Amino acid sequence: MRLLPLVTLAAYLVVASAAVSPLAGRAMSVHETVKAVPNGFAHAGSVPASQTVTLRIALAHTDTAGLEKATYDVSNPASANYGKHLTPEKIAEYVKPTAETLSSVKGWLDSHGIASKSVSLAGDVLQFTVPVKTANTLLAADFVQFTHVASGRKSVRTMKYSVPTELQTQIKFIHPTVAFVPPLRRMPGVAAVNYVPESKREELVQLQGREVPASCESIMNPTCIQELYGIPTTKANNSAAGNVIGVPGYIDQYANEADLAFFLERDSPAFVGTTFTTSLIYGGKNPQDEGSSGIEAALDLDYTVGIAGSVPVTFISVGEEVQDDVAGFIDITNYILSLPQETRPTVLTTSYGFNEPELTVDINIAMCNAYMQLGAAGISVLFASGDGGVGGIQPSECTEFWPSAPGGCPFVTSVGGTGGLPPQRASEISGGGFSNHFEWVPDFLSRPLTHLLDYRTPDYQRADVEAYLAGLGDQYAGLYNRSGRGMPDISAQAERLEIGFMGSLWRVWGTSGSAPIVASIIALVNDRLIAAGKPVLGFLNPFLYSPAGRAALTDVTTGNNPGCGTDGFTAKEGWDPVTGLGTPNFDRLLAAALGVSSQ
Repeated sequence: MRLLPLVTLAAYLVVASAAVSPLAGRAMSVHETVKAVPNGFAHAGSVPASQTVTLRIALAHTDTAGLEKATYDVSNPASANYGKHLTPEKIAEYVKPTAETLSSVKGWLDSHGIASKSVSLAGDVLQFTVPVKTANTLLAADFVQFTHVASGRKSVRTMKYSVPTELQTQIKFIHPTVAFVPPLRRMPGVAAVNYVPESKREELVQLQGREVPASCESIMNPTCIQELYGIPTTKANNSAAGNVIGVPGYIDQYANEADLAFFLERDSPAFVGTTFTTSLIYGGKNPQDEGSSGIEAALDLDYTVGIAGSVPVTFISVGEEVQDDVAGFIDITNYILSLPQETRPTVLTTSYGFNEPELTVDINIAMCNAYMQLGAAGISVLFASGDGGVGGIQPSECTEFWPSAPGGCPFVTSVGGTGGLPPQRASEISGGGFSNHFEWVPDFLSRPLTHLLDYRTPDYQRADVEAYLAGLGDQYAGLYNRSGRGMPDISAQAERLEIGFMGSLWRVWGTSGSAPIVASIIALVNDRLIAAGKPVLGFLNPFLYSPAGRAALTDVTTGNNPGCGTDGFTAKEGWDPVTGLGTPNFDRLLAAALGVSSQ
């Protein structure tokens, strides 16, 4: 678990006062260290001195706190500036390093004969490639090779590194160095479908005044989802330019056009003939042979194109020209902000993630900063909350609850899972809980030194979290962080979702389906907002937790998310760490969005 803020402050002060040694004419201090090789990794021997490593230096921002304030200002329905989203150029003014920081860090690199380049729009990330021998000298490090045991993936890391003492407040972190991040995982579990006979599919059941195929009891598809959440089947307004759903693809997950066409014909006939565009970044690709189809990509595209209709969907394939998947998560935000407004996604839905303890606090904060920038620009960022219940992806005999990342970021909308027909229940697989990296800190104990943002349980949900914890009492004490940001924020169907994959129909389970469902609903609301001359929703959470937003959601009050030998958290009236505030209803969300935009 995370230490209390006062202890955290003391730990930083210890690092700052570490013993120094002269190197290249400068006093050096340990910047980051890890005491032991993390579980799941094994030492794999030395690295040839001539082998190269590519490193990135994350520089301190000019005014991160100012950007945080501005992001909330344009995202809070109670603000006079609601909907007045920032341009990428304005965002860069907050994020860019000071001239002094940039000059000092580049001067340090120059003194070692190292040429660097900026790899971010704001110039806050420097990248360079050097032999391992040079990296060891530069950072007073000892880079060696490690293996991720489960996957066999090899990586070059060090147990500690140092930077010039006078640069410690100007360098947030250097990556990859001491962060042992397992390979990125996609979220869903998969099982072969047991087909429901066609005669059964034609039967109807009554659902809150709507007629729904009886097969929705055993197989969910876009038709079921449209009925459950009141989603229109009419195509989006052609006049709504500048409204795009972005769907990232990682770890060789490729989106197959033929599989999508097959699925739409079978399960979403209103949108037959609709497809997606593809963007390839950092060596990404999207081969169309059947053997290259990705089941995660299929799920994401089936439940965006198959629900949002003619709202444009862009599949963004992120290649392996990055050091690891963490870099890919951050790089995609830079790519999106570089796009012209008419093709820039207004909604980004991601079905991949990490267990939060697998990331360092600094890296998780860096990703969160990137998503804050997207929110400031008017982009809704949604992440699946994970499929391991309260324990995350770890053995069943686990001794602490693991939330997912980056879903704990306050600027991300975390999407949990539900199952069944109304009244819906929480899905047992739904990831949820409380962050150990983003937690409440008293005003007199702001985060020290390199952490410029006082991250905490955000104000928009603090009352909800406190109310839930009051009801929970001492149950599970010590298994989770009572001061942490709570997740998920919202939820949607996560069970028995039918998809088209490699020319056949399959069923999948996972919040990887929930996230694109909610993303599609938000995109359709944006479509109507743009047609009415209103701004898009952007960073969603302040709106969702507002009185208007709450009224647009259907509370889920039954079910739980077991894990670590416990029943996990229980869904209850109001917000809970299994289903969040509940499931969306399109008509009510649209009415609420139009209402707050007119204030």
